[in-house]
Amino acid sequence: MSCSGETVENEDRLIQIKPGISQQLKKAKYGVADHSTVELCHWTKKSFKHEGSCYKHKFYGISTHRCMEFSPAGMHCENRCVYCWRPMEFYDSLKMEPEKVAEPKEILTKLMEERKKLIMGYYGDSRNDKQRLDESLLPSHYAISLSGEPTMYPKLPELIKYLKSLEATKSIFLVTNGQEPDMIQRLQDEDALPTQLYLSTNAADYDSFLKINKPKYSDSWQRWNKTLEMLKHLDTRTVLRITLIRNYNDQKEMIPAFASMLKQASPHFIEIKSYMHIGRSTNRLEHSNMLEMDEVRKFSEEIAKQSQIFSVMDESLVSRIVILQNDQRVIDRLISTYANTN
Repeated sequence: MSCSGETVENEDRLIQIKPGISQQLKKAKYGVADHSTVELCHWTKKSFKHEGSCYKHKFYGISTHRCMEFSPAGMHCENRCVYCWRPMEFYDSLKMEPEKVAEPKEILTKLMEERKKLIMGYYGDSRNDKQRLDESLLPSHYAISLSGEPTMYPKLPELIKYLKSLEATKSIFLVTNGQEPDMIQRLQDEDALPTQLYLSTNAADYDSFLKINKPKYSDSWQRWNKTLEMLKHLDTRTVLRITLIRNYNDQKEMIPAFASMLKQASPHFIEIKSYMHIGRSTNRLEHSNMLEMDEVRKFSEEIAKQSQIFSVMDESLVSRIVILQNDQRVIDRLISTYANTN
């Protein structure tokens, strides 16, 4: 058992999130199963009342109310990012032994049940659209992110393949911190890439990388750069996501390095978003570390200009995010499986 109490690992059982931590997560409206977690995000709950949709609906066409956000590595991560609003204080282990993790089908079965419990509580509010609630019980989009680092789960290729095999599945997004490049290569080699792969990209130099991401691996910068270099060769849609934090990575003098790095990586899209002062991050950062939308817009426009290959595609004011498109690798922003859906 971890001395810090993050997980329990016995010889005869799967990795478990410790009961005390699990109770705290459930109190915060997470669903927990073994080492995995699920949650209804802010925008999913808003969509039940037709009060808005996630920017991913506007940018890519996904159905917000049918999105299932989960992680197969709920309390495992190699970084301690200053802006993370998830419960990273509970993270400890940097290893998930293959023989001690749940099978993909088992994870999904348990998390779907946990997610159903979370959704059922919304049927009692007449302001929620019952049809949308009914539809939400069968996800069409899977966002493998939430808490922890999903690429640490050793059976991730099998998990993504299982998700693809489900009849209702239309898309799968995977968000990674880039610390497990060998797993990204496995996804490619085993024909298990997601519909869209996100790489968190919050620094263009080594010192800023350490300051923002606070990595646990001594070769973290090399690992991340290896993942970055792989993007243009992967047979799937790719996105670099930059979280701008005032006085950490938003300075004008950092733009040339960002622009050069982004041009070399050549992803299909770049999402540039302000840090949001929410969740656990409020213990580490201040409200003043958030950028205004106009600042995000100006930073994004300058990145596009200096990169010479990206242009502004769209933005979401409420989420303080701008998306850039690669003019040399133009693809349809809308995922084809969502044609004629809402």
